[in-house]
Amino acid sequence: MTRRSNRGAVPAALVLAGLALAGCGIRPTQIPVDAGPAPSRVPCEVSSADVVPQAGRTAVPVQVYLVCASQLVAVDRTVATPEDKAASSRVGEAQALVDQLQQQPPPAEHEAGFVTWVRGPLVLGDARDDDPAGTLRLNRQPEDLPAEALAQLVCTLMESRAATDGAVLLGGPGDGAPRAYTCPASVKDRPESMQPAPALPSPMS
Repeated sequence: MTRRSNRGAVPAALVLAGLALAGCGIRPTQIPVDAGPAPSRVPCEVSSADVVPQAGRTAVPVQVYLVCASQLVAVDRTVATPEDKAASSRVGEAQALVDQLQQQPPPAEHEAGFVTWVRGPLVLGDARDDDPAGTLRLNRQPEDLPAEALAQLVCTLMESRAATDGAVLLGGPGDGAPRAYTCPASVKDRPESMQPAPALPSPMS
């Protein structure tokens, strides 16, 4: 009786595995694969439909600058005009913008990635007798504000009647002279780069 040799025979399990790989491809693993967090998307855009007008008085559209993706981005807001139009002073309009900056962004802006560095209370006052024309006085020293907050404040006021000859003149509650601030593209790109401006000479000197 002849005995068969099993030398060189391929185990049946390997044959079946090879057929499965050749015919169906590699089967998906049951082990979870950690591919890292999903890429975050910060659109920095808010639909005009999300701008909620203030109730009561007549609302006028304005733009304020918030921080989004480490840059200054303008967003649309509405502010209420005083019932007495005579009370709509330059300082009053500027204060309305500052009030907007002090508010936390509403849900639509927050979800789009907007934040504000401006913390209150910030109150604007009119110029003093020895200040250059157009000066606004804050209840805090502007140079003591975080750079991002100062950038938001200046760039927002630059697009209003608060600007004078291409600059915003800001002073504090002390005796220090006001300073002229501008909002170049470099500050909009990097609001943390905002630096205190040199003090202006007194017009009485």
